[in-house]
Parts: sequence; C-alpha cells; structure tokens
Amino acid sequence: MRYDISNKRLAPIGRQRIEWAERQMDVLRVIREQFVSEKPLAGVHIAACLHVTAETANLMRTLKAGGAHVVLCASNPLSTQDDVAASLVSHYGIPVYARKGENRQTYFSHLTAALKVGPNITMDDGADLVSLLHKDPAFRALPVWGSTEETTTGVIRLKSMEKHGVLRMPVVAVNDAKTKHFFDNRYGTGQSTLDGIIRATNILIAGKVVVVAGYGWCGRGVAMRARGLGALVIVTEVDPLKSIEAALDGYQVMPMSRAARLGDIFVTLTGNINVIQKEHFLTMKDNAVVCNSGHFDVEIDLKTLRTMTIKKRQVREFVIEHTIRGRRKINVLAEGRLINLAAAEGHPPSVMDMSFANQALAAEFVVKHRRKLEKKVYPVPEDIDKRIAALKLKTMGITIDKLTAEQKEYLSSWHMGT
Repeated sequence: MRYDISNKRLAPIGRQRIEWAERQMDVLRVIREQFVSEKPLAGVHIAACLHVTAETANLMRTLKAGGAHVVLCASNPLSTQDDVAASLVSHYGIPVYARKGENRQTYFSHLTAALKVGPNITMDDGADLVSLLHKDPAFRALPVWGSTEETTTGVIRLKSMEKHGVLRMPVVAVNDAKTKHFFDNRYGTGQSTLDGIIRATNILIAGKVVVVAGYGWCGRGVAMRARGLGALVIVTEVDPLKSIEAALDGYQVMPMSRAARLGDIFVTLTGNINVIQKEHFLTMKDNAVVCNSGHFDVEIDLKTLRTMTIKKRQVREFVIEHTIRGRRKINVLAEGRLINLAAAEGHPPSVMDMSFANQALAAEFVVKHRRKLEKKVYPVPEDIDKRIAALKLKTMGITIDKLTAEQKEYLSSWHMGT
C-alpha cells in the first residue's frame, strides 16, 4: 500500500481520537452496520479529498465497510491531523496522502496520487479533485461515474462549471442537504471557528468587536457564537436579503470600509476573493486580528499585506504579526487558511455525523443511479435527507408528533378551512 504521511508512530494516538469521535457519530455507525451487511459499494474505487480528521476517518471506515476501495488526500494543507492519518494507514489499511503543513507542490502531488487509483467516485471539499480531473489531460479518460461535494465553495465552483457547459460528470451537492448546511455550516463552523481563534490567540471575546464577513449559514453560526461569548458583532454583506436578515437578527450591518475601523477581530466566510484588502488594512486598529473560515486562503489579500509590511514575525504558533505604516500591527491567523481546522480540531463529531452520513448515502446513490445521471449538479435526494434527520433524532432519544389522518386530509385539501 502506497501512502505519504508525516509519522506512522503517531497511529496509536490517532486511533484513540477516531474511536472517541465514533462515540458521537451514531448515525454514521448505523449506516456502517447496514453497509457491512449489504456491501452497496462493493468493488467501487473512491478517491476522497477531505480534511483528514478523526471524523473523516470514520467516514472512510464506513465506505470501506460498504466494500469500497478508498484513498484519502487532504483538502487543505493545514487541516490534517497527522496522528489520524497514521492510524488510517496502520490500523485500517486505508491509503492516505496528507501531511499537516505540506507545501503547495506536495498538496497537488497528493491530489494526483489520489486520482491515480482510477476512481469511480470522487469526494471533494472544495472541488479540487474535480478541477484536476478537468484540467489534467492524464485524467480525462478515468472511469468516473460521479462526485460528491462537501462545501459551499465547492458547490459554487461546480455550478459555474455546469452553467458554462464544461462539467463532465454528475455531482451530488452534499453541502446543500438540509441535514448538512443547517447544522454543519451553522453550529459546526460557529463553534469551531471561535474555538480556533481562542486557541490561536487566547483572546477574551467578551467586549470585543467581531466583524463577520458573509451571512450565509457559516457566517450566521460565527455571528451567533461570537455574540454568545459577549462580543459586539458587525456583519458585512453584498446580498440585500441576507443583510436584512442580519439586521433583524440584531447585528449591525455595514460595508467593510466602515467595519474595518471598528473591528477587533475579523472573520471572513464568503467563498470570494479579497474580501479584506489594502484599503481595509490601512484603517484597522492597532493589534487587529484577521482570520478566515471560508474554504480557500484567498478571502484575505495577504499578497498586498506582505507588500505593506515593514516588519513580520511569528508571535504564537498560528499568529503572524505584520507591522505596517504607522507602526500598527495586524495579526493574521493560520496563514489565512481555515482557522477552525488549522488551530483547532474542526467541527465536533456529532455535527459531522449528519454531514458524513450524507456523503456515504450520496456515494451509494451515485452507484445505484449512475446510468441515469446527467452531467450536472444534483441536490441530495429528499428521502436521504429525511432518513438522516429521523436517524439523528432517534439516536438523540427524541420523539416527535405525527400527523393524524384528519390533519393529512386537511393539508392536502383546497376546499377545507374556509
């Protein structure tokens, strides 16, 4: 088995983390038990480009239990948990290509290594595997039946590819499942982003002005958690509807040009480029903290910041201090990469339980329907979404009401109720 990881001797620690996460991933465990008996992925080759965490490890175990041949590479250079990567190789026999802190060249060599297995299905967190499949002629002949996409940024890229007529395979937008983005994006990103900021800086959030760029589901989560810790939250947006929602949710809403003067901590979650740029750096307070919780490291214009920097030094493990004109200091966290995975551990297992249940069942869906699927982006089928929600409630020990026959008749009628 070929692989590329940092240190195989870390495997015992990684196994403990994987087993701890599994305790909080009840839905995925139910699906794994089903996969063991039914083998819906028998003989299927799956290349996954995901954050290499304990939660992801349990997804890989589930896919393998379903009969799949799985290979995993990192979807972000700083998100890999090296001990988990070691355990996947040593204890579970799953090839992994991931090292925390790997450079750009190594990152893309790992993507290439994952595709060399000749996958029938790819799993992406940011659409990097799909992009490479389309860009590199060496991979255009691979027998890919379809792909699944984990994150908002990836879905945006894939829908653009579909719109321009260049998408060469069906893709299931796992991110858009209700049991994914309502919970993973909001509660997972909210908690883990603040966790990452606090671990990286040891800053007291209470009393600080936190600027949240973007009020999608991830932005909603970060704003909610920051306010819960006592911060005054400002939201910046380009979408009128989301801006109204943020205002009615009780946050100040304004352009970044104004917010830059007021903020103590800045978090970008837009999926777009250069959300914080030169004009904003020039007006920030001394010792402002800037970080990103969107997928790619492009939301903060670090290239321009480096040209503005008089002095640069590392002041904590994930904190680079930039001194700019006027001797003001701007602290950039985790090189502008995902702060929740670089400085913390990412989303809690209980919320990733539903996200990765979607991934496992979406892979099964692609296998079953591959001959009927067109080259476009598909939503997760509603029956899968509802099944996962029902399983989650059951594992939480929660029961809910059911409609009576009379209520069903009333809801389906157009002449009752007047």
